Amino acid sequence: MTKFPSDDMRMDDLTQLKQDIAEIKARNVRVEQDKAWETSAARKLLIAVLTYIVIVLFFLVAHLGNPFVNAIVPTIGFLLSTLSIDAAKKWWIRRR
Repeated sequence: MTKFPSDDMRMDDLTQLKQDIAEIKARNVRVEQDKAWETSAARKLLIAVLTYIVIVLFFLVAHLGNPFVNAIVPTIGFLLSTLSIDAAKKWWIRRR
C-alpha cells in the first residue's frame, strides 16, 4: 500500500491533537486543585492563624495591651468576611 504525504500529515496532526488534549486535561486538574484550595476550610484556617500571629507580634512590638486577646478581634473579622463573601457571591450569581 502506498502512503501519501497527506497520510503522514494527518497522523502528525492527530498526534499533536492528542498531545494538546492531554495538556488541557493536565491544566484542568491543576485549575481544579487550585480552586479547591482557594475555597477550602484549611486555607481559611491557615490564613486566620497567620493573621492572629502577625497581629499578636505587632501588638507586642507596639507595646499595646493584651495582645493575645486583642488579636482575636481582627482574626474573627477575617473569618466572618470569608463567610460573607461566599454569601455575597451566591447572591450576585443569582441576580445575574
